[in-house]
Amino acid sequence: MKLSDFDYSLPTSLIAQHPPVQRTGSRLLVLEPATGRCQDRGIGQLPALLRRGDLLVFNDTRVIPARLMGTKSTGGQVEVVVERILEDHQVLAQVRASKAPKPGTRMTLEGVLEVTTLGREDDLFLLRFATDESVNRLLERHGRLPLPPYIDREPSVEDRDRYQTVYARHPGAVAAPTAGLHFDAPLLAALAAAGIESTHVTLHVGAGTFQPVRVENIAEHSIHKEWVEVSDAVCQAITRARVRGGRVIAVGTTSVRSLETAAQASGEVRPFRGDTQLFIYPGYPFRVVDGILTNFHLPKSSLLMLVCAFGGYDAVMAAYRRAVAEAYRFFSYGDAMLILREQHEVSDQ
Repeated sequence: MKLSDFDYSLPTSLIAQHPPVQRTGSRLLVLEPATGRCQDRGIGQLPALLRRGDLLVFNDTRVIPARLMGTKSTGGQVEVVVERILEDHQVLAQVRASKAPKPGTRMTLEGVLEVTTLGREDDLFLLRFATDESVNRLLERHGRLPLPPYIDREPSVEDRDRYQTVYARHPGAVAAPTAGLHFDAPLLAALAAAGIESTHVTLHVGAGTFQPVRVENIAEHSIHKEWVEVSDAVCQAITRARVRGGRVIAVGTTSVRSLETAAQASGEVRPFRGDTQLFIYPGYPFRVVDGILTNFHLPKSSLLMLVCAFGGYDAVMAAYRRAVAEAYRFFSYGDAMLILREQHEVSDQ
């Protein structure tokens, strides 16, 4: 398929700039992939839309304040977004400046942090912090929340809470797993009371998630690396769900990629810890996931391609056109979409 196949028209007024008043206040578009039928519901109705015995899989990564502003030793302005912490004092980061920093370039970030450029890995820069403190602690003290580029404002105090899931545990993401932003403690309790179980994977979302696909032949696209962990406990929870006839429902595309990465070797999900570059687009045979709860994604993005792979290209693109017509809110702070299959099957879409 071509990149242009995944384009759609979106008025900028539908790009959510702020979260809803309540986490569970978002609308929910329910898509039946077999028929293409859509229903307009709300996130709060999720316990009634799922079945007793289903398993929800959440991504418990925690967003770190990874954005740092400063100057190069030459005086030029620079913006750094830490993509991955490699060790206590070294990171891979995006660096925005009038000229890309060369090895040896020194920067002062947030007025106090002395940083040296060591080299480059593809689009990212290897940086070393001149300090005895760990980078994690430095970021917590000096860093800024890296809101997505389509949110046209500076982060507020509210964002520190709302651009984070209520179950976030493991620091390392520079973008939120946004499907999880819709859940609060009462909704999680209501799901448990309805007999719907849950488990957690970890995928540290990178800033590359916002990078557009740049090749017209999407099969030639190389997706960015992200660190993922699928534990033995997750695998056991999936096995129990299968035994009782429940479906495995991934909350967000990051949970989808985590589970499907862990099933790449054998076709069955196995414990996994390491990097993933799994790129899912139409034609991919899903091995684990039976349902996806996800936000609405950018045109021509790898995330939209993943959703089309699961729900069917025609059905998903029609649902997106409907969402635009019905003024759903789009992207990180926007509304959500639920795609469910009736039973476990290996996709041939």
